[in-house]
Amino acid sequence: MQAANEEQAEFWSNSPSGANWLTFEEQMDEMLAPVLDLVLDRAGLQPGMRVLDIGCGTGASSVRAAESVGESGHVLAADFSQPFLDRAGQRATEKGLSNIDLQHADAQTHPFVEADRDAMISRFGVMFFEDTVAAFANMARALKPGGEMTFAAWGPLDRNPWFKTPHIIACARLGSPPVMDRNAPGPLAFHDRERVSGLLDRAGLTDIRVEQVPVSLRIRGTIEDCATLSTRIGPAARLIAYFEGDAEDVLVIQQGITKAFQQYALENTVEIPALINLFQARKSE
Repeated sequence: MQAANEEQAEFWSNSPSGANWLTFEEQMDEMLAPVLDLVLDRAGLQPGMRVLDIGCGTGASSVRAAESVGESGHVLAADFSQPFLDRAGQRATEKGLSNIDLQHADAQTHPFVEADRDAMISRFGVMFFEDTVAAFANMARALKPGGEMTFAAWGPLDRNPWFKTPHIIACARLGSPPVMDRNAPGPLAFHDRERVSGLLDRAGLTDIRVEQVPVSLRIRGTIEDCATLSTRIGPAARLIAYFEGDAEDVLVIQQGITKAFQQYALENTVEIPALINLFQARKSE
């Protein structure tokens, strides 16, 4: 792995945030269900297709894809994190799916079987590579001629309060972290549609399309439950870890998020607006 990718692998495998994703898997999968629906709708998977799922996480996308392609199809689920892959394997077993294989891999460099896959999908799994052009080119090698990539990434920060609001509130309590390149590997690295389209083009992909799609992120429970989740996963969680925030810091940040997100609260749910960048591109024939 490249050095930066090793950092990402370490973060998702061994950090509190990675562990929290496993703990709050059900809530996160429900919250991000509209994004996965979007990816699968645009990908148009059909029975018999062979699919590569990049950044499969704990397996929600791989299970859905495997169900779509049926017993005659196949899904290769790849991720940096072995704990996530272990959980993805459990979920496949629970569903009785035998058409999923798991691959612990850095998709920037892993030697996938060439021209083996009809489609590549990803729900928020491709924004973390040190060399994105190399990563896209490597994933494209796994596609058959004419095979299509379909992946979702977060849009601009200003249109995604799930990220922006907890970050602002945590900074007010703990201070601001060092300024980072907005395009550096991370959840919001693909906010700039034009830049990412250019990276896909440089990787040799064709028929590049980008769509900005508004969705609603649904968190079941009270507004306090939503605020708690915001301090376990996401920018507030990262700032709390970075500044070694204590229990009082966490409580104050949760109270601030509760107040700010009150506008999104419904009965027994919180629905937060989001803007998703949906990318599609093909391997040349």
